[in-house]
Amino acid sequence: MRRNALFIVSVALLALAVLYFWWPAGGGGTVPEHFPVLAPAELGTAEPRAGASEEVATFGSGCFWCTEAVFAQMKGVTRVESGYSGGTVPHPSYEQVCSGRTGHAEVVQVTFDPNQVSYPELLEVFWRSHDPTTPDRQGNDRGPQYRSVVFTHSAHQQRLAEQYKQKIDAAQVFRAPVVTEVVPFTAFYPAEPEHQNFFANNPRQGYCRAVIGPKVEKLRQVFRDRVKGG
Repeated sequence: MRRNALFIVSVALLALAVLYFWWPAGGGGTVPEHFPVLAPAELGTAEPRAGASEEVATFGSGCFWCTEAVFAQMKGVTRVESGYSGGTVPHPSYEQVCSGRTGHAEVVQVTFDPNQVSYPELLEVFWRSHDPTTPDRQGNDRGPQYRSVVFTHSAHQQRLAEQYKQKIDAAQVFRAPVVTEVVPFTAFYPAEPEHQNFFANNPRQGYCRAVIGPKVEKLRQVFRDRVKGG
């Protein structure tokens, strides 16, 4: 009886992982092949900031547990913090954001060394690690807090994100248009401590084993020359 129960649980976890990664609405696979990149001539130059050795990027691509785990793998990323952006309520709680009534998205704030990883490279990771064609939805997660969004911290980031989004649509990478919002950053509110480093702290938790673990492994294979330890 115990073996049968364990078998059923294992099959259910596998089915959940398959459902999450290959949900048919919009984009299909989570890591599409033949993905375009911005050419050197398209990058332009950003105005240098005196003494700046780090930059910040903010992305929302569904559950921040997944997004945090993905960006934490990348070389040149020095910090990833889960939190909330884009809403109207100051310092919202997780429960408030989950209600869908505050306007916030679950996001990660990524601090990175531009000498090791560029902003367009982070944009590539962002768009290749979720389905950007489904409004307010990633897999079974539904609501405005799970929307696909880039909060830009400068005019340079805004231009690159909009240009990259247009290039993805022109290349018809996905079966439907990219609906990712590209909007100026206004505020970031860190999530509660229990949501920080969730995958690293809870590797055996059911959601981590069924969804986040396979997603991270897939990204490590795709970006094997750009991940830590790769």
